[in-house]
Amino acid sequence: MTTWTSLFVLLGLGLLAVDAAAPWWKTASFYQIYPRSFKDSDGDGIGDLNGVTEKLEYLKEIGVTATWLSPFLKSPMADFGYDISDFKAVDPLFGTMEDFENMVSRAKELGVKIILDFVPNHSSDECDWFLRSAAGEEEYKDYYIWHAGFLNEDGTRSPPTNWVSVFRGSAWEWHEGRQEYYLHQFHKKQPDFNFRNPVVREEMNNVLRFWLEKGVDGFRVDAIYHAFEIEADENGNYPDEPRNEWTNDPDEYGYTHKIYTVDQPETPHLVYEWRQILEQFQVDNGGDERILMVETWSPIEIVMHYYGNETADGAQIPFNFQLISNLHFDSDAYHYEYLINNWLNLMPEGKSANWVIGNHDKNRVGSRFGADRVDLFNILLLTLPGCSITYQGEELGMLDGYVSWKDTVDPQACNGFESNYMETSRDPARTPMHWSDQRMAGFTTGRSTWLPVSTDYRQRNVKTERGVSLSHLNVFKRLQQLRQEPSIEQGSTEVKAVSNYVLAVKRHLSGDYVYISLFNIFDSIENVDLSSVFGGLPASFQYALVTEKSIKKVGDQLSARSVTLMPHEAIVLRSSTTA
Repeated sequence: MTTWTSLFVLLGLGLLAVDAAAPWWKTASFYQIYPRSFKDSDGDGIGDLNGVTEKLEYLKEIGVTATWLSPFLKSPMADFGYDISDFKAVDPLFGTMEDFENMVSRAKELGVKIILDFVPNHSSDECDWFLRSAAGEEEYKDYYIWHAGFLNEDGTRSPPTNWVSVFRGSAWEWHEGRQEYYLHQFHKKQPDFNFRNPVVREEMNNVLRFWLEKGVDGFRVDAIYHAFEIEADENGNYPDEPRNEWTNDPDEYGYTHKIYTVDQPETPHLVYEWRQILEQFQVDNGGDERILMVETWSPIEIVMHYYGNETADGAQIPFNFQLISNLHFDSDAYHYEYLINNWLNLMPEGKSANWVIGNHDKNRVGSRFGADRVDLFNILLLTLPGCSITYQGEELGMLDGYVSWKDTVDPQACNGFESNYMETSRDPARTPMHWSDQRMAGFTTGRSTWLPVSTDYRQRNVKTERGVSLSHLNVFKRLQQLRQEPSIEQGSTEVKAVSNYVLAVKRHLSGDYVYISLFNIFDSIENVDLSSVFGGLPASFQYALVTEKSIKKVGDQLSARSVTLMPHEAIVLRSSTTA
């Protein structure tokens, strides 16, 4: 029976097709852990792998299928783990390889999959490969992008191009030992690999194989759209990027239009190669499908290439950043409708959607859109088709923590100015997880933390919210239960703006109940006639999920012709009969 493509279950008035062969990730609930801020097990104020292991049962409690862990590999921590000095070693700050293996073992016992953050664009400048490249060793000299720059008439030297780092300033750094510049699209301690060198590509391939052997279930690929730069001309030179008009600051990342340093045509093919490595490992070792989740902040038409092409499969999950990038506090329901449907319409046939609204690089959802909309966004992400990616603490409604200039450690902010550091700092979204209302939010037994604990932890924490029936946490857990319903897990999807104020999402699988999620985005009371929004609906519905803003209870009946929504309320309705 396990070899059937689908099982057919008689349900109510019809046959419900249940796809028994669907890969585990297609409708999975992913949860991003930022280890430094998740749970500290040894009292040093910094989260670690044993802290993750300690809290794996919490992930099971809240219905998480898989967790993606931000980097914990050996690193000088110039960019808090995204500057890796050894791609096959755990940094002692987070524990040992044995701690990692114990975490994977415990996760497998609980049925929670582990996704490793893979950082291929660059290494640390303390990586052995870079040290050997800088020393001019023949085997390693072309592992990175090097250029002598240009000698000026006055004897000074200029960088090869006007390319600008994401973290401000020139993307080229002079190396006194090698007497050349090296490229770094991020921090100067993060030199970019040369992916036009096949030896580098194989080096990265072996990193993937190493961690697959260690038992990971897939990889989140960091900053993939930076992997290639335009190829140098016959003289070994690179072109300047054209100027943008909106800033006159040559150190500002937006000073140039990025046509040579991101989104080069070769980049998706790198992902196709990595997919082949995962598939070969699958053939050789069996088990559940291993996956690639790729981070690219590219135009949507380019993102779609990462799914694959006519001859090659790419990433199962090219991150959908349409909501996180393009929704704003005052976006109306038509804007939501467009962004959601545009992804679904552009997605290649046979591929699966994914939805992201928060991560470690963006301000928290409640801080961007308002604390009153936390449940609204969780309900949206978890009732749309495909998989969802939730950043730690969003299930609690955590807000940005205040981090003073003195306490700021994010290089993206530290490379700027005190007068506007909050505009670029990622620290507020990275403050420690709130586990309880006790000292230090239950994050550590120590007396200090690497970033300050947010002052509202006594109101927003796991322990307190477990005991409040309609807390953000309990709404999230109820949502995860609803995601198991056939119509929400596998059904068709219609997304419509009812008005400027209200968005509606209909999910239905033939023979099952009709589910409709409604979202009142703004602060007015709205009334909706569902029969005028979707055709062929049953006449009556009942509340399947409510929030603290609701005046109704789960199970209350209502007519499809009249649904009242309170300000910022989001609900899930279920038809009273199958259809």
